[in-house]
Amino acid sequence: MKYLTISILVLLGAVVLVSSCKDDEPCIETTWYEDADGDGLGNPDVSQSACDQPTDYVADNSDPDDASSSSPEGSTPIAAFDEFNPDAVTVSFDGNEITIESNGLPHHTSPYWATSNSLYIDPVVASVSEMSPGTINEGSYTVTVPASPKKASNTSATGLGAIGISVSGAPIFNDEEGPNISLSENVASGFDYAGGHMGPTGYHYHLESSDVTENTLLSHDDEKLVGILQDGFLIYGRKCNSTGDHPTDLDASGGHSSSTQHSDGEEFYHYHIINEFYIGSYILLFGVDLQGTPNTIM
Repeated sequence: MKYLTISILVLLGAVVLVSSCKDDEPCIETTWYEDADGDGLGNPDVSQSACDQPTDYVADNSDPDDASSSSPEGSTPIAAFDEFNPDAVTVSFDGNEITIESNGLPHHTSPYWATSNSLYIDPVVASVSEMSPGTINEGSYTVTVPASPKKASNTSATGLGAIGISVSGAPIFNDEEGPNISLSENVASGFDYAGGHMGPTGYHYHLESSDVTENTLLSHDDEKLVGILQDGFLIYGRKCNSTGDHPTDLDASGGHSSSTQHSDGEEFYHYHIINEFYIGSYILLFGVDLQGTPNTIM
């Protein structure tokens, strides 16, 4: 037993010695380069040596234009967020990210409000027989997007549910009413003048708002801001602030780069409502592919 105890002690000592030697081994430092714009490419002029990869640094050094938050598409102008309904939408900034949170309650009138609500009005353009059941209630929508969104290498189709958050706080939906079910003229005839109606997840918009006297807030064939989509790009009305008319250089998603009323003369990429009828006399807010990388709206 005495010899067994000594053997165990010798073995433990050897393990401690080996571990101790490993702890004392010097690390092999690597040169890391700052990746301020988060594109995976580092700035060759800003580096540090470290054993472990520092936050916001990469091994690559092939990005000489690594200005923080820079993007070929430009940065989202902060002034645009002043347009959002402060009673519904909260916007917060954290480094190179922007988080938009909304309770989904628009600040305009609608026949979809409960009759006891001060914003309730009788239907103006909606066909009563085609109105969907339910009344506007509080929801929860949150999306975090880059402050300088970029076009992705491939476009992305939008899906069911919220694809953006509007300036009123209500979510923006695409051209689908259900799985593989496109909006019909019948269904659209039940929308209020804001281009919205009720669905299983609450009140939301599909269409551009109508040109009626009751519409004092929302875009109709103008340059007003409509909202922000889930890839981080803003969407404006059918007209362009830089020309005062319908833009003629839009891509397949209704996007282009130009200045707007929010960008102080700086050009940046953004979408417009495409100036085309979708069904009948209705114009869709957004029914094409996203040019950027979609972020989940929770």
